[in-house]
Amino acid sequence: MHKGNVFRHWIYFLIHLFHIWSIAATQIVYSVTEESSPGTTVGNLAKDLHLDVQELESRGFQISGPNKKYFEVNVKTGILTVTDRIDREELCSRNVKCSLEVEAIVNSPLNLYRFDVKILDINDNAPTFRIPGIVLNVSESAFPGERFTLPNAFDVDVGGYSLKNYKLSPNEHFTLDVQNGGEQTMSAEMVLQKALDREKQPVIKLTLTAVDGGKPPKSGTLHITVNVQDVNDNIPVFDKSLYKVAVPENAPRGTSLISVHARDLDEGLNGEIIYSFINHDNDDNVDKFVINPTTGEITVNGGIDHEKNNAVEIRVQAKDKGSSPRASHCKVLVEITDVNDNPPEISVTSLVNVVKEDAPLDTMVGLITIKDDDADKNGVVDVKIVDSVPFKIKNTYKNHYSLVVDAALDRERASAYNVTIVASDQGTPSLSSTSVITVHVSDVNDNAPSFKEPVLNIFVKENSLVGAPIYTMTADDPDVDENAKVTYSVVSNNNKIMQ
Repeated sequence: MHKGNVFRHWIYFLIHLFHIWSIAATQIVYSVTEESSPGTTVGNLAKDLHLDVQELESRGFQISGPNKKYFEVNVKTGILTVTDRIDREELCSRNVKCSLEVEAIVNSPLNLYRFDVKILDINDNAPTFRIPGIVLNVSESAFPGERFTLPNAFDVDVGGYSLKNYKLSPNEHFTLDVQNGGEQTMSAEMVLQKALDREKQPVIKLTLTAVDGGKPPKSGTLHITVNVQDVNDNIPVFDKSLYKVAVPENAPRGTSLISVHARDLDEGLNGEIIYSFINHDNDDNVDKFVINPTTGEITVNGGIDHEKNNAVEIRVQAKDKGSSPRASHCKVLVEITDVNDNPPEISVTSLVNVVKEDAPLDTMVGLITIKDDDADKNGVVDVKIVDSVPFKIKNTYKNHYSLVVDAALDRERASAYNVTIVASDQGTPSLSSTSVITVHVSDVNDNAPSFKEPVLNIFVKENSLVGAPIYTMTADDPDVDENAKVTYSVVSNNNKIMQ
């Protein structure tokens, strides 16, 4: 067979084997409870993706992506099952919504599917207190209605299995007031109902029980020791029970937020007030603020970050200087507003280093993920390619993008492209990041050899020796490697080929 025909058949074979990458973003959402046993069925993935079960094994159907350790698909049935322990609290902390983004890949042709698996909570955690007990020093002259803050219990479960209520052991002096602002802000206070008498009962032992919403419920306890002390008959009273203030996350150390104020009708030391934070739970967020013990001014102590915590509740105590000091408290709600301090992050999750010069439009070259931790417009990102290159960016799923061929490629004109991708958020001022992806273009035998002159007139001396050179000619082929190797042959007048 003529070598030129061999090349043509080889190129046809390569084109026939070429796969066009594509990506499919679906709306499939499955649900599975945390701690499900390996082998637990999640759903019929092949059926929901409309794939032929008979072809799954031959097409290499498999789970991929960062969460593939938790799931696998049976290529005989198309059923998606659990393969590893799933701990909802470890994956999503206390977020109400918890789901894993999972990817599935199938070949011939290559397709990438994405779907979500919701992780449902089970009641596998009991409410707990960070400390085993507290001691309260209460004056015997305390008035009925006086309140005493108690540590919060914490339950890492969410929804119906989270903390639901507090209970106080039966006693004749104190009742419990539970303030329910939602599962993450439920707090309890002890309220004095009946006057104390230190001479009759100097110490009162109580138990606070935190109960969750499980059936049966789980619970945790805190021991409360009340030491009854004598005299000092007026407590400090705050002007307001709740103060609210907002501060940007980039506020420097020393920034003044707000001043709280309390009055005490007593005289002398019994009427002088010291302000302080109540932090039974050793909450690190409270440490990001300080209060002037004399003036009640609250200032920034550094390290506030909207992305880590967008609001902090501080309980402030006002205590007098009496020999048996008395105290009251108020709440200060600090809202931490967002500042555009996080540029978008560009991650190339998959890249085809070489693409054929005859690749059709929309051939996938790489997968790109964009992340911006800021909120609202500060976290909304626009992605584009700078300069003129034969590629474009397509948004495929949420913050996922693909780089695809957007124009005809010609290796003889350009054998490689540096594609510069810029991600800019919509904050003011806008922050941006840049990533450069190098794409190499591989050769296709799309150029025929050509002589410098189409017609040659060659003169031969008579009596030339047989085998003596008559003329040396060359042909050029802009292709490379095997595609550029040229063989020569001579066709006589009777169409006979001589090499």
